[in-house]
Amino acid sequence: MELSENTAAIAALTVASDQYEDALAQNNIPVLDELFFDGPEAVRFGATENLFGAQEIAEFRRARTNGAPARRNTRREIVALGPDVGCVNIVFERLADGRIGRQSQTWLRTAHGWRIVSAHVSLLPK
Repeated sequence: MELSENTAAIAALTVASDQYEDALAQNNIPVLDELFFDGPEAVRFGATENLFGAQEIAEFRRARTNGAPARRNTRREIVALGPDVGCVNIVFERLADGRIGRQSQTWLRTAHGWRIVSAHVSLLPK
């Protein structure tokens, strides 16, 4: 199987990723919560935190009252590993300070739609 054969999964992941990025920019917490897998298996490693499980991730979002720092995405790569699993990798630039960051997400198609099971956000040194 060639990874590029999963065009339907890539299209669906593109829509889901766009939805996540819009919610992140708007600090739309209900949508951000919905797009993460709702279980203890969900993991989010951020620039300053390690979060395990949907509850810790949701609590982090609610405590971050101003939302994520504004950013401009400069590159996005989407790979479908099969019809129900894929990875989204984004390179971004923070608007306030120009720092370059990376975001990696592993998505799983569930009965409720595509959900992020694992995410990692990091910043390059200044």
